[in-house]
Amino acid sequence: MSEELREEELFEHHRIICDPGQEPLRLDKFLMDRLPNVTRNKVQQGIKDGFVKVNGNMVKPNYKVQPKDDILIELPEPPRDTEVVPENIPLNIVYEDDDLLVVNKEAGMVVHPAFNNWTGTLVNALTYHFQQLPTMEGNDGRPGLVHRIDKDTSGLLVIAKTERAMSGLAKQFLDHSIERTYHALIWGEPAEESGTIDVNLGRSEKDRRVTVAIEDGSRGRNAITHYKVLKNLRYVSLVQCNLETGRTHQIRAHFKYLGHPLFNDATYGGDRVVKGTQFSKYKSFVENCFKVIPRQALHAKSLGFVHPVTREFMQFESELPSDFRAVLEKWDNYVQFN
Repeated sequence: MSEELREEELFEHHRIICDPGQEPLRLDKFLMDRLPNVTRNKVQQGIKDGFVKVNGNMVKPNYKVQPKDDILIELPEPPRDTEVVPENIPLNIVYEDDDLLVVNKEAGMVVHPAFNNWTGTLVNALTYHFQQLPTMEGNDGRPGLVHRIDKDTSGLLVIAKTERAMSGLAKQFLDHSIERTYHALIWGEPAEESGTIDVNLGRSEKDRRVTVAIEDGSRGRNAITHYKVLKNLRYVSLVQCNLETGRTHQIRAHFKYLGHPLFNDATYGGDRVVKGTQFSKYKSFVENCFKVIPRQALHAKSLGFVHPVTREFMQFESELPSDFRAVLEKWDNYVQFN
């Protein structure tokens, strides 16, 4: 790094505290899995240029990250302001007390501000309706959040209103003791009626927005999805998924790996005819179904956790949204009369 650059003020862009159970992994590979839209060359050059520090020290790209390592990424240009603009957006609150609330997010709403989505998010709505929500360390600009679901996934999220609640809920997510059940409509019928998908997931080296399965475990993070088929509809299946881990796009990537991408999931190849004939009548039917549910067919249906203050176990259920119910009805009718 040049002396001129050393004299410039550096601005914190990312701070990552490694999990207590973090296995040794090259720093460049670790950051590739954690940072969107970056190449390995860019990560390695950033480390060599001194923009990445571990526990306050400059390291080499082959440094092996350790449990509880404090990784700081600083760049010459300031990051976008993390201050969230409150917006009067209605919230579907299914439960609330002094410590937390549970919301049912509709499809199409982004959970927190990020690139291309700085407004209109769940967090913008939360900061309007609730003041002084806590923020997890290293999670600036995301008050109240202890987990998230994708923009076009609907369903339940728990939000922390106090520091104590945030700490208690975060520990349960870290321990994988949170009970999360999703319903998904997938292409085809799995060979087994129930099973467990235990395959590492990491960001694609070709497209950082996409999560891919890594069979040999050479990189990525451990990801475990338990599933059960609820209904076979010949060309598609309704499945229940229970998450043991919570990786980015976990269900979507795991079922892509099995050869059963989620229905109308454009990112993972589910927005075309994957199962069935190529006859024009059938293709027209599928295209009409895509119009009924113009997103991946995935819903966070239930959420169970121990209340971080009262220690009471709490379980919340939500109905499938109207677009999901409508597309199931269309497939029901189709297989019944064809």
